Amino acid sequence: MALSVSTAFTTLFDAEVKQAYQAQRKLAGLIRERDAQGATTVKFPKLGKGAATIRTPQSDVVPINATYSQATATMVDWIASEYSDIFNQSHVNFNDRQELVQMVGGAIGRRMDQVCIDALDAATPATVANSIGGANTDLNVDKIREAAKKLNANNVPADNRTLLIHANSLAALLGETQATSVDYTTARALMDGSLDTYLGFKIIVLGNMDEGGLTIDGSNDRLAYAFHKSALGMGISMQNQTRVDYIPEKTSYLVASMFSAGAIAVEDTTAGGIVQITCRET
Repeated sequence: MALSVSTAFTTLFDAEVKQAYQAQRKLAGLIRERDAQGATTVKFPKLGKGAATIRTPQSDVVPINATYSQATATMVDWIASEYSDIFNQSHVNFNDRQELVQMVGGAIGRRMDQVCIDALDAATPATVANSIGGANTDLNVDKIREAAKKLNANNVPADNRTLLIHANSLAALLGETQATSVDYTTARALMDGSLDTYLGFKIIVLGNMDEGGLTIDGSNDRLAYAFHKSALGMGISMQNQTRVDYIPEKTSYLVASMFSAGAIAVEDTTAGGIVQITCRET
């Protein structure tokens, strides 16, 4: 139990505990995941392009001579934990362990997303500048269209595309008529306050994260990413798990959530399936 739990004693608060607002994992199923149990690294194979040649009668077959390469993800261990003291538990009228399970589980979920964001930041993909759609602009339809154009030019499949953006970028996009008007889209974005898909992208919105979140620099340039599922790989040697164990020496329960994983941009070139979008926040 956190040392500050005494502030929630029954004499001060009622039975309902409100946890601090926190995000959960959002990128699950949107990236290429591989079971890496028992491994410290995971290698994602990459096969180069090939071209067909003319076949003439009785000629030898000409091999394409395809090139093979690998992208390696290194496993890193992560844990989020907190103690639930049995004496302090007797002074509160809520289930402290249950609240802690939700809290540490959320922390681990966000960290799994951050591992993927860090891999995107480390890539050298195609880029969309903040000058697209106007000088020093936030996210707009022109930038999303440009990101789609670059993926299309690289022959990236139209399905399983994700657009990862910050909540501030979503607010800017909702100010675009082409993103909200029924003349351009069937989505009721302004009524729902959200936008699930646009121009073939599944839109994932992240808020501010203590883990780092989507990078922003001193000029208020925030990074967003458009990527295909196969372009970002994550090896998981230990799946996310949460345990509650009694520790006699602490007279407390230890609530801990943990995982071991590593992520890598498999297509780490300007001709790959990742596009970095720069958005100037105002």
